[in-house]
Amino acid sequence: MYDFLIAPFVEFGFMQRALAGSLMLALGACPVGVFLMLRRMSLTGDAMAHAILPGAAAGFLLYGLQIVPMTIGGLIAGVIVALGAGAVSRFTVQREDASMAAFYLISLALGVLIVSLRGSSVDLMHVLFGTVLALNDDALTLIALISGVTLLTLAIFWRALVAECLDPLFLRSVSRLGTPAHFIFLGLVVLNLVGGFQALGTLLSVGLMMLPAAAARFWTSRVEPMCVLAFGFGAISCVSGLLVSYHASLPSGPAIILSAGAIYLASILFGTRGVFNTRLRRHRHRTA
Repeated sequence: MYDFLIAPFVEFGFMQRALAGSLMLALGACPVGVFLMLRRMSLTGDAMAHAILPGAAAGFLLYGLQIVPMTIGGLIAGVIVALGAGAVSRFTVQREDASMAAFYLISLALGVLIVSLRGSSVDLMHVLFGTVLALNDDALTLIALISGVTLLTLAIFWRALVAECLDPLFLRSVSRLGTPAHFIFLGLVVLNLVGGFQALGTLLSVGLMMLPAAAARFWTSRVEPMCVLAFGFGAISCVSGLLVSYHASLPSGPAIILSAGAIYLASILFGTRGVFNTRLRRHRHRTA
C-alpha cells in the first residue's frame, strides 16, 4: 500500500511538484467552476479555455516555452475574447453563447496555426495538453499566486457573486456591484484557466474546473458546501490521476481529468441528489 499510494510522492521530486501544482490549481479553480455551473456558463468556461490559446501561442512564438510571456499572452487573449464576445452580444442581435462559440473557434484555429509556425508536434502537444510532471518553481509560484488572488477575491465579493447566480436583475436593482461582479468573475475564470494551462494545457484546464463542481452539485444544494466539496473532489482527482499515470505510464493530464470524470459519474448515481437516492425518495413518497 505504501509503495502504491505514498512512495511516488516521497521518492520523486517531479511527483511532489505535480501534486503541489495540481492541488493549488484545484483550490482556486474548483470554486470558480461552481459559480460557472450555477450561472449556467459551463460551456462559456470551455470556450474561454480555448480563447487563451492564441495569446499563449504568440508568447511561444516570440520567446519559446517560457512561462511569463505565455501567461501574459494568454491573459491578454482571454480578456480580448471575453470583452469581444460581450460587446457582440450587447450591440448586435447575436446572443453571447453564439458569439463566444465563434470567438472560440477562431482562437483555437489561430493558436494551433501560430504554434505550428515555429514548434514541432511535441510543442503543440505541450501547449494543448500541458506538462503537469514538468512544473518548475516559476510555474508553481504562478499557480500559487493565482489561487491566492482567486480565494481573496471570492471572499471579498462572495455575497455579490452568490446573489448574481440567484437573481442578477435583483442584484443590479439594489446594488452597484452587479455589473462589476460579472466582469470580476470573468476575470477569475480567465486567470484560473491561464493557471491551468501551465499544468493541463488549453484543452484540459477547464476539466479540473468543471467536473468536480458538477459532481458536487449531486451532493448538496448550498453554495458554500458545494465549493468545499468541489475542491475535495478536485484534490482526489489530482492524487488519483497522478498515481494512475505513474503506475500505468499514462499521460498525467488526461489521467487527472478522467479521475474527475469517474467521480462525476459516481456522483450521478450515488450522490444524495443522484439517480438512486432521488428514485428512492420518490418511491417512499408514493408509498407513504
